[in-house]
Amino acid sequence: MKKDIKFHPVTGVKMAIVKEGKATDESWAVYLINKNLIELETLMITAKGYGEVAGEAKKTSVMRHMIEKLEATSIARVEAIDPALFLLNNEFWVSYYILDQIFDKKFIFVAGSVQEKHMTYIPELDMQGILHT
Repeated sequence: MKKDIKFHPVTGVKMAIVKEGKATDESWAVYLINKNLIELETLMITAKGYGEVAGEAKKTSVMRHMIEKLEATSIARVEAIDPALFLLNNEFWVSYYILDQIFDKKFIFVAGSVQEKHMTYIPELDMQGILHT
């Protein structure tokens, strides 16, 4: 049962939504950043959007992603993301193993938080975006 699993606090793992491409051909993507000095294994990532738009409840399909291994101090592109979804809360639930221990964390980019005025330079990606720690 889930209550019997001991979950340890997540450190050194971040998520970012970044603008890729040139100003004339922009696209957006979600990245996972491993700042740890040890690799992460068997990463499961679920992504979903939810919230209200013009007073009407909206939600997206749940997307699931699997990454076998993420090397120490490295990055992985998780998925492309449509800017229309920035009106919703975008939730990414990440679970992974380090050795035989399971780790689990939810990253939520709240509705309206992905905007040009909030973007910063993310050195690990060498791109501008929104970083969630």
